[in-house]
Amino acid sequence: MSEERSLNFLEEIIEKDLAEGKYKSIVTRFPPEPNGYLHMGHATSICLNFGLTQKYPGYTNLRFDDTNPVTEDTEYVENIKNDIKWLGFEWKNEHYASDYFDTLYEYATLLIQKGLAYVDDLSSEEIAQLKGSPTEPGKDSPYRNRSVAENLDLFERMKQGEFEDGARTLRAKIDMAHPNMLMRDPLLYRIKHAHHHRTGDTWCIYPMYDFAHGQSDSIEQITHSICTLEFVPHRELYDWLIEKLEIYPSHQYEFARRNLSYTVMSKRKLLQLVTDKYVNGWDDPRMPTISGMRRRGFTAASIRNFCETIGVAKRENLVDFSLLEFHLREDLNKTALRAMAVLDPVKLVITNYADGHTEELPSENGPDEAYGHRTIPFSKELWIEREDFMEVPAKKWFRLAPGAMVRLKSAYIVRCDHFIKDENGILLEIQCTYFPESKSGQDTSGLTVKGTIHWVSANHAGIAEVRLYDRLFKVEDPSGEEGDFKDYINPNSLQVINAFVEPSLLKASPEKRYQFLRKGYFCLDPDSTEKKLVFNRTVTLKDAWAKEVKK
Repeated sequence: MSEERSLNFLEEIIEKDLAEGKYKSIVTRFPPEPNGYLHMGHATSICLNFGLTQKYPGYTNLRFDDTNPVTEDTEYVENIKNDIKWLGFEWKNEHYASDYFDTLYEYATLLIQKGLAYVDDLSSEEIAQLKGSPTEPGKDSPYRNRSVAENLDLFERMKQGEFEDGARTLRAKIDMAHPNMLMRDPLLYRIKHAHHHRTGDTWCIYPMYDFAHGQSDSIEQITHSICTLEFVPHRELYDWLIEKLEIYPSHQYEFARRNLSYTVMSKRKLLQLVTDKYVNGWDDPRMPTISGMRRRGFTAASIRNFCETIGVAKRENLVDFSLLEFHLREDLNKTALRAMAVLDPVKLVITNYADGHTEELPSENGPDEAYGHRTIPFSKELWIEREDFMEVPAKKWFRLAPGAMVRLKSAYIVRCDHFIKDENGILLEIQCTYFPESKSGQDTSGLTVKGTIHWVSANHAGIAEVRLYDRLFKVEDPSGEEGDFKDYINPNSLQVINAFVEPSLLKASPEKRYQFLRKGYFCLDPDSTEKKLVFNRTVTLKDAWAKEVKK
């Protein structure tokens, strides 16, 4: 039995809170902004928040931070919900920050009444100029000392739509000399005359993230509000607002982001890749979005296992994409159906096999006997991989070569007698003799061979488009390189070929994963139709990038 892993720092906090009776159960939340598709960074947060309430008594809420109507869309909302369900998690309550717009407005009014917030007429540029620097205090806005009555009147008129975008803001009145720059009279509300995906045109003022976040946590009585490290400076404002409003004391905890090598994990940069057509949409299989990973053939279990392995820490680091692929191979090796496909074909003709004759040969469906068997047609003419023949064989070459023998998977042993090339030296055909007594499972030939290759019957093969995906970027950390991150896109991240596939794959289903023997793991792409099959390569059988790094 494997040794149980030690607790991470969040689990230690929760166990202490429960042991001391601070809470009988815990409540976490996953609060995405619906302005794009979720990526692998979000997957880490999802697995963390939902995983904690699977391990400890409690539940997790899904709350959409929909406070910016300009960038948000219902398409993103639905996609986010699908991604979470696909990963294997269920939320107890579905909330939206917009559910709380009335309450948040009341909270803002309360701060004004307490003399802790004021309406400012300065532009965003003027506010920035007065903000100061980490070593120099800021300067008060000339509107900072407006009376409570005037502030209440102006804030109500902001709500009624009397002013244009950017004309006024509501700011907290804290300390313009505070060492934490975020505490220097932060913005609480701004004017945006924009249609909201849920509230329509009811509101033209919207709370800033820092105001909506902690108060929404409090309304839902979130016990452990878990954020990434960039929100550490925001925690002081989070606590200040809860204290001054005298509401439920949710508490914020921070953990480190885990960035993946050979990709980017910024919604802004991912949006650039989509809008500039470097990829074919948010769910392009090269994207680190959960939708893209799912389309490529990643399994939910492999992503959950990956998130469990990298764990939770307080220091950011770059995680090798190969680790994610390792967990994927571990899962697919146990679950993927087996099939044969030839991606770079050359004709193999068995000269002593009867013309027009076909045999149905049994072959394993999966990694063990529990998956059963299927039958595959075998005939005189086959397709094999071009790389399985070498005219002048290298040392320890165990595949086809002049005079060499090899076993055809689930079929017979054949010997290469002759081969044909065109005038340019391109291999056109390999001619072989087969040994009828060498049939797999019934071999009485006495022959021994060291190599086995896969094949597809030429007369029965289906044709499929196969998309071979690779790393999206050529460098480990494209965001950390000089210049534009897009300059480091891998031009060979997608190769499209036509392949011959065994007949069973003509009935492939989108929810299943397949190991094309000796070639890698594949899945059916949504672009497939009855007339045209499209398969995506999910991952190779071995880590080819590890070899490149060693060179």
